[in-house]
Amino acid sequence: MWLSLLVVHQGNLSFVITAIATILRDLALVSLIAFFLWRNREAKDRIGWRFRGWQDIALGLLLFPVVFIGAAYLGQLLRDAGLSAPATPLPKFLTATGTAQMILAAVLVTVVAIAEEVIFRGYLILRLTEVTGSTVAAILVSSVIFATGHGYEGTAGVVTVGFLGLAFAMVYVRTGSLTAPIVMHFLQDFIGIVVVPLLKHK
Repeated sequence: MWLSLLVVHQGNLSFVITAIATILRDLALVSLIAFFLWRNREAKDRIGWRFRGWQDIALGLLLFPVVFIGAAYLGQLLRDAGLSAPATPLPKFLTATGTAQMILAAVLVTVVAIAEEVIFRGYLILRLTEVTGSTVAAILVSSVIFATGHGYEGTAGVVTVGFLGLAFAMVYVRTGSLTAPIVMHFLQDFIGIVVVPLLKHK
C-alpha cells in the first residue's frame, strides 16, 4: 500500500497491467483472509459477510449521493487550500480506452469494491478492535491505511479517500453488513473509472 505513494512518479504504467495487478492483489488478500477465518474457525459474518436483504442495497444507494457530494466538496476545499492533487483527475494508469479495457474496468471496480470492503472494513476493523479494544480507534486506523493506498491522488486525494473510508466504516459498523458499503464503494469507483472516461470519449 505504501508503494502507491511512489506511483505518481511513474509515467508509463498501462491501465491493463494496473487493473490486472490490482485484481490479483485484492483476490489474494481476500483469499488470505478466508484462510485466516477458516484456520481460526471463525464465521464469515464476523467480517460483515452477510446479506440481510434488499434494504442494505437500498441504504447504499440512498447514502451514496450524500457521501459522493461530500467527498467532492471536501476534495475541492483541500485543493483550494493548496494541498497537492494530480494534474489530471484520472491518471493514465487508471484510464480505460476501448471496449475491452472498459469491460476490464467494470470487472476491476466490482472486484475492488467487494475485496477492499472485506479487507479494510470487515477484517481490519475486526482485528484492530481486538488489538485496541476500541471500535472508534479501529475505524480511524483502517481508514488511514485505506487512504494511504491512494497516494497517487496527492494529499488532497488521500484525505478525501480517508473521509470515504470513514463513511464506509460507519455504515458498516452501524449495519453489521458490508452490503451497503460495497454498493457505495462500487458506485464511487464506477463513476470515476468507467462513466467519466466514457463521457469524455463521446
